[in-house]
Amino acid sequence: MGMIPITRGLWLACAVILGALCLAETAKGGLVIDGTFGSSITSLPDAAAVEAGIDQAISQLEAAIANPITVNIVFEDMSTGLGMSDTYYNSLPYSQYLTDLKNNQTLSNEDKIALTNLPSQTDNPANGNADVNLTLPLLRAIGETSLGDNAVSGGTDSVISLNLADMNVSRTGTQNADDYDLQAVALHEMDEAMGIGGSGSELSSTDYATGPVRPMDLFRYGAAGVRSYSMSPDVTSYFSIDGGATDLVHFNQSPDGDFGDWGDGSNPAQDIGNTPPQVQDAFGDPGVDVNLGTNELIALDVVGYNLTEAVPEPGEDWLAAGGLLAVALTRRRMSMGGGQAEGFTQRRNG
Repeated sequence: MGMIPITRGLWLACAVILGALCLAETAKGGLVIDGTFGSSITSLPDAAAVEAGIDQAISQLEAAIANPITVNIVFEDMSTGLGMSDTYYNSLPYSQYLTDLKNNQTLSNEDKIALTNLPSQTDNPANGNADVNLTLPLLRAIGETSLGDNAVSGGTDSVISLNLADMNVSRTGTQNADDYDLQAVALHEMDEAMGIGGSGSELSSTDYATGPVRPMDLFRYGAAGVRSYSMSPDVTSYFSIDGGATDLVHFNQSPDGDFGDWGDGSNPAQDIGNTPPQVQDAFGDPGVDVNLGTNELIALDVVGYNLTEAVPEPGEDWLAAGGLLAVALTRRRMSMGGGQAEGFTQRRNG
């Protein structure tokens, strides 16, 4: 199957503006994220601060992943919602994906546990289709370089749009308690470009029941030994790598957010995030700085990436920068969509 753009119209628009884009500086290491800022960002009065904030988010993700691949992301400003990612992907037989996970990555303890609970069979265990849809960076990371080639998309893996007017673009200086952390939102969307979060689940697509699934769907459980592949808000599902025995974090079940993102596990599902917040929460809080955490790192690890360090124990601050800011009990929430061109929907709690 050829490469399929999530939103075809956006790629045509991007082609028009490519000549006016400027490159973001990124840290060098294993993973390199080649960030490109569009004119909608470079023309802003605070463009330098915005670009610096995105660069800091890029550095967090680069520091976490050891795979020597380059991911090309275009960053744009937008005037609605909070953030959105449009990402290219391709299909791979489940059986080949399993082979690649076993042979083409450095196996961590989490990888070994996850592989023990992924059955060796032709069809994927989530809905029985023979294929899995993976983002281009993930395909390259597991050795599927031809399927992960982004030449068809003009060298772009993902376009991330951010509503910068609703964000604190820097974590220093005066902070608006009603605005959202730029680094957290950018990290949320970059995770989806890598293949977890919204891009990690095929739920909400038109052919989710019988079509190819995505990698996070393989780790979605409702009970020990029982996978969950339902969009019902009355279903409680969670991320588990040991066959459902351990609930690492709940998946979102609200139709207002991405099913590949985290939820708080309430039943029926509500448009609220976790306490404390996590980067991949489907619904985020303003006034809070959030860094990559244990659950995001485990997800990146088991879907096919190599981490630069062992996954920390829950509660450890894997990245020293940043932290949580105090927020009021009454606050806005905004859905953290993306991955398949989902937009963010602003929510308010009384």
